[in-house]
Amino acid sequence: MEFNQYETNALMFITNRPHIVFTEGSGMWLTDSTGKRYLDYLQGWAVNCLGHAPQCISDALLAQSKKVINPSPAFFNEPSIALAARLTANSCFDRVFFASSGAEANEGAIKLARKYGKKFKNAAGENRYEIITFDHSFHGRTLATMSASGKPGWDTMYAPQVPGFPKADLNDITSVERLITDTTIGVMLEPVQGEGGVIPATREFMQALRALTKERGILLMVDEVQSGMGRTGELFGYQLSGIEPDIMTLGKGIGGGVPLAALLCREEIACFEPGDQGGTYNGNPLMAAVGVAVIDALLAPDFLPTVRERGAYLQQGLLALCAEHGLQGERGEGLLRALMLGKDIGPQLVEAARNLEPLGLLLNSPRPDLLRFMPALNVTHAEIDQMLAMLSKVMRDLGH
Repeated sequence: MEFNQYETNALMFITNRPHIVFTEGSGMWLTDSTGKRYLDYLQGWAVNCLGHAPQCISDALLAQSKKVINPSPAFFNEPSIALAARLTANSCFDRVFFASSGAEANEGAIKLARKYGKKFKNAAGENRYEIITFDHSFHGRTLATMSASGKPGWDTMYAPQVPGFPKADLNDITSVERLITDTTIGVMLEPVQGEGGVIPATREFMQALRALTKERGILLMVDEVQSGMGRTGELFGYQLSGIEPDIMTLGKGIGGGVPLAALLCREEIACFEPGDQGGTYNGNPLMAAVGVAVIDALLAPDFLPTVRERGAYLQQGLLALCAEHGLQGERGEGLLRALMLGKDIGPQLVEAARNLEPLGLLLNSPRPDLLRFMPALNVTHAEIDQMLAMLSKVMRDLGH
């Protein structure tokens, strides 16, 4: 089936999309309206943690849709209770608020921290409201989360920004300490800066940050929208460093492809009062039922160890590619990895890989000098080998 330009123009222009319409997917593969298949290393930007159209998600959607879809967040529902129980049982957190997107979860985290800082003021009786964030960070597209982000150019896009988000340098504890004032209430960071170029926070930095925030009486907030739900090889990225944060946000992988996110905190931080926080779809049972299916799959025996093994396998393959083509290197955690190209050829490689025949390859270049890889967590060795062979061919064809 072909779609003409008039039909696609009915959608608001927000980004440059190739004129491809995807109609179905299975596992690591997508198929467009012409029947061409693509090996997908975007997976909805790390959303489809179990790949396209996994059976457990289809089953959960069908079963829950026959029960109740939206009784209103004014009432309890069974799937949201079940999912919250699984999340708290497998983390250091005690309370969960569900949302529909990572940006919404991060917005809630900012509000929760500021409410906590209003409740527990500084020695002068002033509200504590500042949250230290990091250069090159990405926390979402609401006005507050864009202000919290350190993405270049975002400080002027919708100016004026929401105040209260001074920027430190990742993996530099001194830069954090310099920014702490009497009005600081928290430090928020991604354990792996995904949009910033797949830059992991070191174990030592995370541990030093936890010690510093405890010493200064401020909250440690981890944005695990991209690094959470098994992506790093642990259920949550903070677990790599053996620390316990105060607040965590989840999105993307928690829904395995459906709009679901979560804000988690320790019991003593849960200071919202009635009317402080809400949302029409928070705890929606249809989405929460999918979340239950996803986390049950991730917690199955050997699933996370397999993610770690596949992450190491992908890492070795990318290093071999570096040696073959004279590239700069690779970095990442688990199955969130980047290939550092050493020159600004990322967009060129993305387009050429997509246009391969007879099979295309879908890649992502968040920065022009690197490629980011976010496969399904159940990707196979064969699918990793196939991607590496396709990418190597593209680089040879383009003279790289």
